[in-house]
Amino acid sequence: MKQIICLIIIILCAFSQIQGKAQTRWRVGASGGADYNWYSIDTQYQTDFRYDGAWGWSASVFGQYDFFDWIGLRAELEATERNYRFRRTGIYSCTNYVTHNTYVQLPVMTQFSFGGRHVRGFLNAGVYAGYWAAGQYKGTLNDLIVGDITQVDEPYIFQKKKDQRADFGLAGGLGIEYRFLKHWAVHIEGRCYYSYISTVKQYMKVKDYRYNTTLDILTGFAYMF
Repeated sequence: MKQIICLIIIILCAFSQIQGKAQTRWRVGASGGADYNWYSIDTQYQTDFRYDGAWGWSASVFGQYDFFDWIGLRAELEATERNYRFRRTGIYSCTNYVTHNTYVQLPVMTQFSFGGRHVRGFLNAGVYAGYWAAGQYKGTLNDLIVGDITQVDEPYIFQKKKDQRADFGLAGGLGIEYRFLKHWAVHIEGRCYYSYISTVKQYMKVKDYRYNTTLDILTGFAYMF
């Protein structure tokens, strides 16, 4: 992660030396909102297993260098939840809980901007690297051995052999920005993160690939120097 941050800083500093006819400037800001995550998974022989999407939250701070009025390079430091709901059918039908998964990630995107002086649309496109920092179970479990239904609210214990905590994938979004006064802007954006790395390491003969896809609805502000 440290190497990635250093590389981004070097790239931003190098691009800041580019001189163009249009005014170039830095901007910093923050954004946050809600996200909806779901698993891409093949349950194979586990016919009574169901994995559904679940809502979470997302918050970030960012820096951006605008080379010209229509293009810039953006880097963010983001904390986000990638949750999912697990439930079972049949005799285990009372097993129903949400796994809250907190990730720290670093999206790096090119931003293309278009429109007028105050109201502008934009497109973000790039990649992200992330790390699965924590997890939490919340819901109910049906224990047939004990013959009881119990409430659970406990942290997820990572297993080094099983859990893949590093993450990498594509990032992209569409949004609209309103620039007011001289240095300020507010925005709203819909963004998608598509992971290329399974959250489960392939340590068994039966492959168990699980990929996150996350949709964000974000609002935020920026200060333009």
